[in-house]
Amino acid sequence: MTPNAGVEVWYRRQLQRAIGEMHHSVVYWLTANYKASGALAMDASPAVFMRDAMRRLARRWQRNFDDIARKLAARFVGKVADNGDATLANAMQQAGFTVPFRMTDVMNNALQARITENVGLIRSIPQQYLGQVETLVMESVGRGRDLKTLTDELQQRYGVTRRRAALIARDQNNKATSTLQAARQQSLGITEGIWKHSHAGKTFRASHVKADGQRFKLSKGLYLDGKWTMPGEEINCKCGWEPVIPGLEAGN
Repeated sequence: MTPNAGVEVWYRRQLQRAIGEMHHSVVYWLTANYKASGALAMDASPAVFMRDAMRRLARRWQRNFDDIARKLAARFVGKVADNGDATLANAMQQAGFTVPFRMTDVMNNALQARITENVGLIRSIPQQYLGQVETLVMESVGRGRDLKTLTDELQQRYGVTRRRAALIARDQNNKATSTLQAARQQSLGITEGIWKHSHAGKTFRASHVKADGQRFKLSKGLYLDGKWTMPGEEINCKCGWEPVIPGLEAGN
């Protein structure tokens, strides 16, 4: 079982689309307010004016992300589960087995855990981005920087946030695949797997390369680098496994 690249791409695009909408809104409204702050009365503070404008924007976009977080997380985790089940069903049919997949308590717990984690990660995107933007705005106003300098800094921050979204999508796709398929397979009586190193990416964990081909318990994984580890659990790990179907040798 390896993570589905199509699901990762879909999730990344959904996150980056929402981030793009937030960023362009922030730039538009901050530009308008930045210009307006220059026309304030002598006794008014541009810093306070911009701070208040920024916090109104932050509340608005945090609410927007809160609204989409649960739905997007549920859709993503559902896609991971459906893809994994389809792949497993195909493997079992080729081995001569037809097994109905039911929503067990263990499987449901795994689904809900992954949804909850993803909701938290989605909600953290505007929290981090908007907090950093407010700092940039206050520094810009305090130091008398021009609008172009501020918008250039905001563009850089936007790039950082998009890259973070890509990391979230990749990491969560790997982890969700690992968690959900381990739960599904164990519910079907499959208790072991054979580690498959992905060989994808520019760098590899030596322990994961060495683990390739090793048999392990789905209930705990392999003991690597001083801890029990499942394929796909570590950050940027794209490893998977081949389920050992009872009565058959893996790969036959």
